[in-house]
Amino acid sequence: MGQITSLFARKMVAAAGKAIDPQAALSVAGLQADDPWDPKVMITDEAYYAMLEFMATQMDVTGLPVRTGDSMRCDEYGALGLAWKAAPDLLGSFSRVARYARLWTSVVEYELRPTDRGMLFILHRQGPRRLGLRLSNEATLASAISLCRQVSPDRVAPIEVWIKHAAPQSLTEHEAYFGCPVISHQPLDALLMSNETLSRPNLLGDEGITGFLDGHLKAELAEIEDDASLVRQTKDLISRALSEGLPKMADVARGLGMSVRSYHRRLAEHGASFQTLTEETRRELALGLLQEERYSLSDVAFLTGFSEQSAFTRAFKRWMGQTPASYRKDMCRG
Repeated sequence: MGQITSLFARKMVAAAGKAIDPQAALSVAGLQADDPWDPKVMITDEAYYAMLEFMATQMDVTGLPVRTGDSMRCDEYGALGLAWKAAPDLLGSFSRVARYARLWTSVVEYELRPTDRGMLFILHRQGPRRLGLRLSNEATLASAISLCRQVSPDRVAPIEVWIKHAAPQSLTEHEAYFGCPVISHQPLDALLMSNETLSRPNLLGDEGITGFLDGHLKAELAEIEDDASLVRQTKDLISRALSEGLPKMADVARGLGMSVRSYHRRLAEHGASFQTLTEETRRELALGLLQEERYSLSDVAFLTGFSEQSAFTRAFKRWMGQTPASYRKDMCRG
Protein backbone atom coordinates (compact mmCIF):
# COMPACT_ATOMS: atom_id res chain seq x y z
CA MET A 1 0.00 0.00 0.00
CA GLY A 2 1.55 3.28 -1.10
CA GLN A 3 1.39 6.80 0.26
CA ILE A 4 0.09 9.99 -1.40
CA THR A 5 0.14 13.53 -0.07
CA SER A 6 -3.20 14.55 1.44
CA LEU A 7 -2.95 17.77 -0.61
CA PHE A 8 -4.24 15.88 -3.66
CA ALA A 9 -7.30 14.62 -1.78
CA ARG A 10 -8.13 18.07 -0.46
CA LYS A 11 -7.72 19.59 -3.93
CA MET A 12 -10.12 17.05 -5.43
CA VAL A 13 -12.74 17.81 -2.79
CA ALA A 14 -12.29 21.58 -3.23
CA ALA A 15 -12.68 21.25 -7.01
CA ALA A 16 -15.97 19.39 -6.51
CA GLY A 17 -17.42 22.46 -4.82
CA LYS A 18 -21.01 22.24 -3.60
CA ALA A 19 -21.68 19.01 -5.48
CA ILE A 20 -20.62 16.96 -2.44
CA ASP A 21 -20.38 17.11 1.34
CA PRO A 22 -16.65 17.81 1.83
CA GLN A 23 -16.45 16.23 5.29
CA ALA A 24 -18.18 13.06 4.12
CA ALA A 25 -15.71 12.70 1.24
CA LEU A 26 -12.59 13.53 3.26
CA SER A 27 -13.58 11.16 6.05
CA VAL A 28 -13.34 8.28 3.56
CA ALA A 29 -9.65 9.17 3.26
CA GLY A 30 -9.27 9.55 7.03
CA LEU A 31 -9.08 13.37 6.89
CA GLN A 32 -10.99 16.16 8.61
CA ALA A 33 -12.28 19.14 6.64
CA ASP A 34 -11.25 21.62 9.34
CA ASP A 35 -7.66 20.40 9.67
CA PRO A 36 -4.84 22.50 8.14
CA TRP A 37 -3.79 21.75 4.58
CA ASP A 38 -0.42 20.13 5.28
CA PRO A 39 1.08 18.48 2.17
CA LYS A 40 3.40 16.41 4.38
CA VAL A 41 0.39 14.59 5.85
CA MET A 42 0.19 11.41 3.83
CA ILE A 43 -2.72 9.06 3.16
CA THR A 44 -2.73 5.61 1.59
CA ASP A 45 -3.39 5.26 -2.11
CA GLU A 46 -6.26 2.88 -1.31
CA ALA A 47 -7.93 5.53 0.87
CA TYR A 48 -7.45 8.17 -1.84
CA TYR A 49 -8.96 5.99 -4.57
CA ALA A 50 -11.84 5.01 -2.27
CA MET A 51 -12.55 8.70 -1.62
CA LEU A 52 -12.67 9.45 -5.37
CA GLU A 53 -14.98 6.49 -5.94
CA PHE A 54 -17.25 7.71 -3.14
CA MET A 55 -17.35 11.14 -4.80
CA ALA A 56 -18.37 9.44 -8.06
CA THR A 57 -21.51 8.18 -6.33
CA GLN A 58 -22.41 11.76 -5.39
CA MET A 59 -21.63 13.70 -8.58
CA ASP A 60 -20.55 13.53 -12.21
CA VAL A 61 -16.76 13.24 -11.92
CA THR A 62 -16.02 13.37 -15.67
CA GLY A 63 -14.41 16.81 -15.60
CA LEU A 64 -13.22 16.69 -11.98
CA PRO A 65 -9.62 15.64 -12.78
CA VAL A 66 -8.95 18.55 -15.14
CA ARG A 67 -10.57 21.06 -12.79
CA THR A 68 -8.40 19.73 -9.97
CA GLY A 69 -5.27 19.79 -12.09
CA ASP A 70 -5.97 23.36 -13.13
CA SER A 71 -6.20 24.40 -9.47
CA MET A 72 -2.72 23.13 -8.55
CA ARG A 73 -0.11 25.81 -7.84
CA CYS A 74 3.68 25.54 -7.80
CA ASP A 75 3.91 27.09 -4.33
CA GLU A 76 1.82 24.28 -2.89
CA TYR A 77 4.59 21.78 -3.69
CA GLY A 78 7.14 23.38 -1.37
CA ALA A 79 10.78 23.09 -2.44
CA LEU A 80 9.81 20.89 -5.37
CA GLY A 81 7.47 23.59 -6.68
CA LEU A 82 10.20 26.19 -6.32
CA ALA A 83 12.59 23.92 -8.20
CA TRP A 84 10.00 23.61 -10.98
CA LYS A 85 9.79 27.41 -11.27
CA ALA A 86 13.54 28.01 -10.99
CA ALA A 87 14.54 25.45 -13.64
CA PRO A 88 15.90 27.14 -16.77
CA ASP A 89 13.26 25.62 -19.05
CA LEU A 90 10.33 23.18 -18.99
CA LEU A 91 12.59 20.23 -19.73
CA GLY A 92 14.45 21.07 -16.51
CA SER A 93 11.15 21.39 -14.67
CA PHE A 94 9.92 17.99 -15.82
CA SER A 95 13.31 16.47 -15.03
CA ARG A 96 13.08 17.59 -11.39
CA VAL A 97 9.63 16.09 -10.98
CA ALA A 98 10.88 12.80 -12.42
CA ARG A 99 13.80 12.86 -9.96
CA TYR A 100 12.06 14.02 -6.78
CA ALA A 101 8.40 12.96 -7.05
CA ARG A 102 9.03 10.42 -4.29
CA LEU A 103 8.69 13.36 -1.88
CA TRP A 104 4.98 13.48 -2.73
CA THR A 105 4.00 9.92 -3.54
CA SER A 106 5.34 6.40 -3.31
CA VAL A 107 2.90 5.01 -5.89
CA VAL A 108 3.89 7.01 -8.98
CA GLU A 109 7.15 7.16 -10.89
CA TYR A 110 7.81 9.54 -13.78
CA GLU A 111 9.95 9.03 -16.86
CA LEU A 112 11.10 11.31 -19.67
CA ARG A 113 11.41 9.35 -22.91
CA PRO A 114 12.56 10.90 -26.22
CA THR A 115 10.61 9.99 -29.37
CA ASP A 116 10.79 11.09 -32.98
CA ARG A 117 7.77 13.37 -32.33
CA GLY A 118 9.00 14.98 -29.13
CA MET A 119 9.36 13.99 -25.47
CA LEU A 120 7.02 11.73 -23.53
CA PHE A 121 6.45 12.62 -19.89
CA ILE A 122 5.25 9.24 -18.63
CA LEU A 123 3.30 8.49 -15.48
CA HIS A 124 3.94 4.95 -14.17
CA ARG A 125 1.40 3.76 -11.58
CA GLN A 126 0.85 0.10 -10.77
CA GLY A 127 -2.41 -1.49 -9.67
CA PRO A 128 -5.83 -2.49 -10.99
CA ARG A 129 -7.30 0.19 -13.26
CA ARG A 130 -10.09 1.03 -10.84
CA LEU A 131 -12.02 4.29 -11.17
CA GLY A 132 -10.09 6.04 -8.38
CA LEU A 133 -6.75 5.28 -10.01
CA ARG A 134 -7.98 6.44 -13.43
CA LEU A 135 -9.27 9.75 -12.03
CA SER A 136 -6.01 10.25 -10.16
CA ASN A 137 -3.95 9.67 -13.31
CA GLU A 138 -5.99 12.19 -15.31
CA ALA A 139 -5.63 14.78 -12.53
CA THR A 140 -1.87 14.19 -12.35
CA LEU A 141 -1.43 14.83 -16.07
CA ALA A 142 -3.63 17.92 -15.85
CA SER A 143 -1.58 19.17 -12.88
CA ALA A 144 1.63 18.97 -14.89
CA ILE A 145 0.16 21.20 -17.59
CA SER A 146 -1.14 23.66 -15.00
CA LEU A 147 2.36 24.00 -13.53
CA CYS A 148 3.83 24.46 -17.01
CA ARG A 149 1.44 27.32 -17.74
CA GLN A 150 2.40 29.07 -14.50
CA VAL A 151 6.10 29.28 -15.38
CA SER A 152 6.17 29.57 -19.17
CA PRO A 153 5.83 32.90 -21.02
CA ASP A 154 3.57 31.29 -23.63
CA ARG A 155 0.51 29.10 -23.17
CA VAL A 156 1.63 25.47 -23.05
CA ALA A 157 -0.25 22.66 -24.80
CA PRO A 158 0.95 19.10 -25.37
CA ILE A 159 0.92 17.52 -28.81
CA GLU A 160 -1.24 14.72 -27.39
CA VAL A 161 -2.37 13.33 -24.06
CA TRP A 162 -2.32 9.54 -23.71
CA ILE A 163 -4.35 7.50 -21.23
CA LYS A 164 -4.25 3.74 -20.89
CA HIS A 165 -7.87 3.37 -19.77
CA ALA A 166 -11.07 3.84 -21.74
CA ALA A 167 -12.09 7.43 -22.35
CA PRO A 168 -14.54 9.01 -19.87
CA GLN A 169 -18.09 9.55 -21.11
CA SER A 170 -17.04 12.89 -22.60
CA LEU A 171 -13.64 14.32 -23.52
CA THR A 172 -14.92 17.82 -24.25
CA GLU A 173 -13.66 19.35 -21.00
CA HIS A 174 -10.37 17.42 -21.16
CA GLU A 175 -9.51 18.50 -24.70
CA ALA A 176 -10.55 22.10 -24.07
CA TYR A 177 -8.23 22.20 -21.07
CA PHE A 178 -5.23 20.46 -22.60
CA GLY A 179 -5.65 22.12 -26.00
CA CYS A 180 -4.91 18.89 -27.86
CA PRO A 181 -6.35 15.43 -28.56
CA VAL A 182 -6.76 13.08 -25.59
CA ILE A 183 -6.29 9.51 -26.81
CA SER A 184 -7.47 6.50 -24.81
CA HIS A 185 -6.41 2.82 -24.83
CA GLN A 186 -2.75 3.80 -25.18
CA PRO A 187 0.21 1.73 -23.92
CA LEU A 188 1.19 4.54 -21.53
CA ASP A 189 -0.29 7.34 -19.43
CA ALA A 190 1.69 10.29 -20.74
CA LEU A 191 1.98 13.80 -22.13
CA LEU A 192 3.62 14.06 -25.55
CA MET A 193 5.44 17.41 -25.50
CA SER A 194 7.22 19.10 -28.40
CA ASN A 195 10.93 19.72 -28.01
CA GLU A 196 10.34 23.37 -28.89
CA THR A 197 7.89 23.78 -26.00
CA LEU A 198 10.25 22.10 -23.54
CA SER A 199 13.17 24.30 -24.56
CA ARG A 200 11.37 27.61 -23.89
CA PRO A 201 13.01 29.56 -21.04
CA ASN A 202 10.96 29.68 -17.85
CA LEU A 203 9.95 33.12 -16.60
CA LEU A 204 11.88 32.75 -13.32
CA GLY A 205 14.59 30.33 -14.40
CA ASP A 206 17.69 30.71 -12.24
CA GLU A 207 20.58 28.24 -12.30
CA GLY A 208 21.88 29.37 -8.91
CA ILE A 209 18.55 28.86 -7.15
CA THR A 210 18.06 25.58 -9.00
CA GLY A 211 21.38 24.25 -7.71
CA PHE A 212 20.56 25.23 -4.14
CA LEU A 213 17.11 23.63 -4.31
CA ASP A 214 18.51 20.45 -5.84
CA GLY A 215 20.73 20.05 -2.78
CA HIS A 216 17.77 20.61 -0.47
CA LEU A 217 15.60 18.11 -2.36
CA LYS A 218 18.33 15.48 -2.35
CA ALA A 219 18.56 15.76 1.43
CA GLU A 220 14.77 15.40 1.79
CA LEU A 221 14.79 12.42 -0.55
CA ALA A 222 17.57 10.75 1.44
CA GLU A 223 15.47 11.02 4.60
CA ILE A 224 12.49 9.42 2.87
CA GLU A 225 14.64 6.64 1.43
CA ASP A 226 15.95 5.93 4.94
CA ASP A 227 12.34 5.66 6.11
CA ALA A 228 11.54 3.38 3.19
CA SER A 229 14.49 1.12 4.05
CA LEU A 230 13.12 0.46 7.56
CA VAL A 231 9.66 -0.18 6.14
CA ARG A 232 11.05 -2.57 3.50
CA GLN A 233 13.04 -4.51 6.08
CA THR A 234 10.00 -4.73 8.34
CA LYS A 235 7.76 -6.00 5.56
CA ASP A 236 10.36 -8.53 4.50
CA LEU A 237 10.57 -10.02 8.00
CA ILE A 238 6.77 -10.01 8.36
CA SER A 239 6.24 -11.77 5.01
CA ARG A 240 8.72 -14.50 5.95
CA ALA A 241 7.01 -15.12 9.27
CA LEU A 242 3.37 -15.11 8.12
CA SER A 243 3.17 -18.80 7.25
CA GLU A 244 3.71 -19.51 10.95
CA GLY A 245 1.03 -17.02 12.00
CA LEU A 246 1.05 -13.31 12.73
CA PRO A 247 4.52 -12.19 13.87
CA LYS A 248 5.02 -10.24 17.07
CA MET A 249 6.58 -6.80 17.04
CA ALA A 250 9.17 -7.95 19.57
CA ASP A 251 10.36 -10.71 17.22
CA VAL A 252 10.65 -8.34 14.24
CA ALA A 253 12.44 -5.73 16.35
CA ARG A 254 14.89 -8.41 17.48
CA GLY A 255 15.44 -9.45 13.88
CA LEU A 256 16.37 -5.84 13.07
CA GLY A 257 18.72 -5.63 16.05
CA MET A 258 16.58 -3.12 17.98
CA SER A 259 14.77 -3.00 21.28
CA VAL A 260 10.98 -2.91 21.06
CA ARG A 261 10.97 0.65 22.41
CA SER A 262 13.52 1.90 19.86
CA TYR A 263 11.79 0.08 17.03
CA HIS A 264 8.37 1.50 17.96
CA ARG A 265 9.87 5.00 18.14
CA ARG A 266 11.56 4.67 14.74
CA LEU A 267 8.33 3.53 13.09
CA ALA A 268 6.41 6.38 14.72
CA GLU A 269 9.00 8.87 13.44
CA HIS A 270 8.34 7.54 9.95
CA GLY A 271 4.55 7.83 10.38
CA ALA A 272 4.12 4.06 10.41
CA SER A 273 2.90 1.44 12.88
CA PHE A 274 3.67 -2.26 13.14
CA GLN A 275 -0.03 -3.12 12.86
CA THR A 276 -0.45 -1.09 9.66
CA LEU A 277 2.69 -2.57 8.07
CA THR A 278 1.51 -6.08 8.95
CA GLU A 279 -1.84 -5.42 7.28
CA GLU A 280 -0.17 -3.91 4.19
CA THR A 281 2.22 -6.87 3.92
CA ARG A 282 -0.58 -9.41 4.11
CA ARG A 283 -2.54 -7.57 1.42
CA GLU A 284 0.43 -7.14 -0.93
CA LEU A 285 1.49 -10.77 -0.47
CA ALA A 286 -2.06 -11.98 -1.11
CA LEU A 287 -2.33 -9.95 -4.33
CA GLY A 288 0.93 -11.43 -5.57
CA LEU A 289 0.09 -15.03 -4.65
CA LEU A 290 -3.36 -14.84 -6.25
CA GLN A 291 -1.69 -14.21 -9.60
CA GLU A 292 0.05 -17.59 -9.28
CA GLU A 293 -2.49 -20.29 -10.18
CA ARG A 294 -0.42 -23.00 -8.50
CA TYR A 295 -1.52 -21.63 -5.11
CA SER A 296 -5.05 -22.56 -4.04
CA LEU A 297 -7.11 -20.04 -2.07
CA SER A 298 -6.47 -22.03 1.09
CA ASP A 299 -2.72 -21.92 0.34
CA VAL A 300 -2.88 -18.15 -0.03
CA ALA A 301 -4.81 -17.85 3.24
CA PHE A 302 -2.18 -19.96 5.05
CA LEU A 303 0.78 -18.11 3.54
CA THR A 304 -0.67 -14.74 4.56
CA GLY A 305 -1.14 -15.76 8.19
CA PHE A 306 -4.84 -16.64 8.33
CA SER A 307 -5.91 -19.72 10.25
CA GLU A 308 -9.07 -20.11 8.17
CA GLN A 309 -9.91 -19.38 4.55
CA SER A 310 -13.14 -17.63 5.62
CA ALA A 311 -11.15 -15.11 7.69
CA PHE A 312 -8.90 -14.47 4.69
CA THR A 313 -11.93 -13.92 2.45
CA ARG A 314 -13.42 -11.38 4.86
CA ALA A 315 -10.13 -9.49 5.11
CA PHE A 316 -9.64 -9.51 1.33
CA LYS A 317 -13.14 -8.12 0.74
CA ARG A 318 -12.29 -5.32 3.17
CA TRP A 319 -9.08 -4.58 1.25
CA MET A 320 -10.29 -4.86 -2.34
CA GLY A 321 -14.09 -4.84 -2.27
CA GLN A 322 -14.33 -8.32 -3.78
CA THR A 323 -13.60 -11.91 -2.87
CA PRO A 324 -10.21 -13.53 -3.59
CA ALA A 325 -11.88 -15.84 -6.10
CA SER A 326 -13.44 -12.91 -7.98
CA TYR A 327 -10.15 -11.03 -7.97
CA ARG A 328 -8.28 -14.04 -9.39
CA LYS A 329 -10.94 -14.50 -12.06
CA ASP A 330 -10.69 -10.83 -13.08
CA MET A 331 -6.87 -11.09 -13.26
CA CYS A 332 -7.06 -14.12 -15.53
CA ARG A 333 -9.61 -12.41 -17.74
CA GLY A 334 -7.39 -9.29 -17.99
